[in-house]
Amino acid sequence: MLSNRTFLLVTTALAPALWGTTYLTTTMLLPEDRPLLAATLRALPAGILLLLLCRRLPRGAWWWKSWVLGILNIAAFFALLFIAAYRLPGGVAAIMGGIQPLVIALLASRVLHERLTGRVGIAGATGLFGVCLIVLQAQARLDTIGLLAALGGTLSMASGIVLTKKWGQPAPPLTTTAWQLIAGGLSLLLLMLVIEGLPVAPLTPLNVVGYTYLSVIGTAFAYVMWFRGIAQLAASTTAFLGLLSPVVAILLGWIIADEDLTPVQIAGIVIVLSSISAAIISRRATRTCCGDADLYSQQIRI
Repeated sequence: MLSNRTFLLVTTALAPALWGTTYLTTTMLLPEDRPLLAATLRALPAGILLLLLCRRLPRGAWWWKSWVLGILNIAAFFALLFIAAYRLPGGVAAIMGGIQPLVIALLASRVLHERLTGRVGIAGATGLFGVCLIVLQAQARLDTIGLLAALGGTLSMASGIVLTKKWGQPAPPLTTTAWQLIAGGLSLLLLMLVIEGLPVAPLTPLNVVGYTYLSVIGTAFAYVMWFRGIAQLAASTTAFLGLLSPVVAILLGWIIADEDLTPVQIAGIVIVLSSISAAIISRRATRTCCGDADLYSQQIRI
């Protein structure tokens, strides 16, 4: 049987793996040029669904904390993610995600006082190199706005992860996820009405399938797993798991969208997976020798 930590790592890794399907879903199933509509329909229905299940509202300071986290983890991240997904192909949309482990490791060392070891830094740089090998071999034009959106989304998510870890979770992950999705979804709804307006053309059955998948599986389920992992793992550990997203994106592009997969990209995938393994092993060794603050042994019920 899997140990508690291994099970937690696997279930947390499901979130970025599912997020890696966003790019293909967007290009194949969603209407064109409606990134804010996609972001809103991904976040708000998922938040309403989870709120109906948990039936609990924030209290005290968690009203504004949920809103801040909802902006960082949901509203800004989703909006920028879909802009990148609409303007960049497959794994290219995740190019800037490669720097996320380094950004989070640095922020965590300053804000959370997590130990920033040389091994973590090397693993982060190696992971970034692997992502670059995956992306730079893609046969597609790199759009500047798309790349900037991907970078902004990465920085927003990195800040949200560190703040989520710093503030803790006053309720089970299902509940706190609902709060953030509602806050982020409402913010996205207002932004969509101002910038894009309501959709004119009716949604097709394929559009409905795409939005439903992204909302229920890629958001409601994935974010509950993600925030559960953040509560019990070191911030830098969850950050490295996020590197699975571009790996899944490029593999799906190869399997489903008939995109080319070169030997250099395969090497990049191997390097990324190796950097994730190295970071996890390094964190485990640090915890054993130095009393790491990983809280993986705590059981939080969803």
